[in-house]
Amino acid sequence: MPAHVPDTTPAAPGTDGPLGRERAHLAASRAALRAMRADVEALDIRDVTANWVNAIVLQAQIDDRIKALADLAHTPLFFGRLDYLHAPGADLAEGGEGERFYIGRRHVHDAEGDPMVIDWRAPVSQPFYRASRQDPQDVALRRRFGYTGGELTAYEDEHLSDPAETAGVSKLLQQEIERPRVGPMRDIVATIQPEQDEIVRSGLAGSVCVQGGPGTGKTAVGLHRVAYLLYAHRERLARTGTLVIGPNRSFLHYIEQVLPALGELEVKQATVDDLVAGGFEVRATDSAAAAVVKGDARMAEVLRRALRSHVSAPAEALMVVRGSRRWRIPAYELQEIVTELQERDIRYGAAREALPRRIAHAVLVRMEQAGEAPDDRVQDAVARNAAVKAAVKEIWPAVDPARLVLRLLSDPEFLAEHAEGILTADEQKLLLWPKPFRSVRSAKWSAADLVLVDEATDLVERTHSLGHVVLDEAQDLSPMQYRAVGRRCTTGSATVLGDLAQGTTPWATRSWDEALGHLGKPGAVLEELTAGFRVPREVIAYASRLLPAISPGLAPVSSVRETPGSLAVTAVGDPGELTGAVVGACRESLRQEGSIGLIAADARIPVLAEALLEAGLPYLAPGEETTAEARLTLVPASLAKGLEYDYVVLDEPAAVVDGEADERTGLRRLYVCLTRAVSGLTVLHAAPLPAALA
Repeated sequence: MPAHVPDTTPAAPGTDGPLGRERAHLAASRAALRAMRADVEALDIRDVTANWVNAIVLQAQIDDRIKALADLAHTPLFFGRLDYLHAPGADLAEGGEGERFYIGRRHVHDAEGDPMVIDWRAPVSQPFYRASRQDPQDVALRRRFGYTGGELTAYEDEHLSDPAETAGVSKLLQQEIERPRVGPMRDIVATIQPEQDEIVRSGLAGSVCVQGGPGTGKTAVGLHRVAYLLYAHRERLARTGTLVIGPNRSFLHYIEQVLPALGELEVKQATVDDLVAGGFEVRATDSAAAAVVKGDARMAEVLRRALRSHVSAPAEALMVVRGSRRWRIPAYELQEIVTELQERDIRYGAAREALPRRIAHAVLVRMEQAGEAPDDRVQDAVARNAAVKAAVKEIWPAVDPARLVLRLLSDPEFLAEHAEGILTADEQKLLLWPKPFRSVRSAKWSAADLVLVDEATDLVERTHSLGHVVLDEAQDLSPMQYRAVGRRCTTGSATVLGDLAQGTTPWATRSWDEALGHLGKPGAVLEELTAGFRVPREVIAYASRLLPAISPGLAPVSSVRETPGSLAVTAVGDPGELTGAVVGACRESLRQEGSIGLIAADARIPVLAEALLEAGLPYLAPGEETTAEARLTLVPASLAKGLEYDYVVLDEPAAVVDGEADERTGLRRLYVCLTRAVSGLTVLHAAPLPAALA
């Protein structure tokens, strides 16, 4: 597969051969995009809106369209070209001429409406990612383009239907994958691989779970899947909504530019803690043992029992007075109504709202038997009758979800009554607060407590469901957190992304089948990505030494990138010299192009921060955007997951392991830290390396 690289001397379009013609098409496409944007900016909506509300909504849509049509100077408008042997959709037996399509991040058309760039998500673009010599899909030529600073500088051809041309490794593809990373995460639209594309383009109706080791691109696949679904099902998802859920704010900040770069501006992002906050603030941290119990799926039944215990049997008959008539509903009939609502197992709040209408219906039956002809207005009036409202309040009282959880965590007898046969006595002790709080506002809620409140809230009133949810780093969620996410897509679908080997919480996922059951998506398709495109082969092989100890049976990632010299492991003889050696390694890494991450155990961060400042090396915090002037980020090991840097300096692996509650979790944390590097990893240690690594 030959690569074509131009002379550095500028040449006028049309005189520089194929490259000049491609540059001319790029210039024309950019001009067409500017014209499309100008057309939208020139729209006058003053005479087409019925009122000021419609005008505001329409203007907001126009503003979003203008943003989506922005021409980003350093983002290639198109990155590939397909030359078909025949026009797509034509009868191949009839012959005919082929067609040429330029593939890019968004659709661009000329003044006549003819396409100049085709959206990468369009069906006609699919062979760019999936065609091969074994299956050319009627493609004669696939051309990839190389750019430098937004300028088209090279191209590379594959003649897929030519049996004389031998297959080779795409140098431009390799260069794009290895391009230095400065700033937030970028899209991979130009480098999506066939196995990734199959996941990206899978349908909206089904849920997908992607198991992928470090560097396999699972996060990018999930984000591009959102972009594809919004393209293929825009109207439906515009009504129902989409959501990307990440492990923390630093991670969300890191990925937040990917979808806007693909023209999608409306996708919301959140952490699980954001979803369940409910107006409360996390002000406490549970012990690992308590958090495991609170996150156990059995807590859902404890909450259900506690909530349903508020429903009481009617103590006496109900007398409803209307005018001069009295209508009596005996206690046994009231009990039958209550029992029927309980057996339907509908939401507590919905059943409470239905109860007065059921009672009113019983009254109307008696009215009809007495010869009256009541209508719906009479039924509504009876349902609002003071006696009926008092009965409902007594039989099926309103319950505040937060107060319910507060009582469970404060009242040993109430907890024991509803946890009997579900939780052991020791587990119940772990749940109880040492000192009960007086109110929900004064309570110091933990993150796991608020997940319980969210579960209780859903038992009272159904949670709104979205059209599609992407859940990244899912391996760290508890069963109750999975349930919280699942409530947000009960009528929609989900894309679940994670790596079982990177689970670093005491309640980390043990199997995807179990996790998908808690999510409410047991039928989700499980896909596995094993080809690594980010982490060099030497680095991933070194980190994979930990797999037998942290996730036996899990297939190691097979990296396609062989980068000699990408791994250096150095023992520092004197522990007192370790910090200085780490600072020196950072200074040396900064001689390279791209981003640098210094990763260390959380307890070591203050010492290293002080040492970096003393050495005159300014640093960023995770989530802060790297620039050409500020490329070094100091990363606590607990926040490293999902982030990536061109070069990583890892401080004292043993300290990373010792910083966790148990060795297995510590080794998993270390596995995460070892696999954040794209071009090179330097490991420095004064203490002996963990046995599983050595």
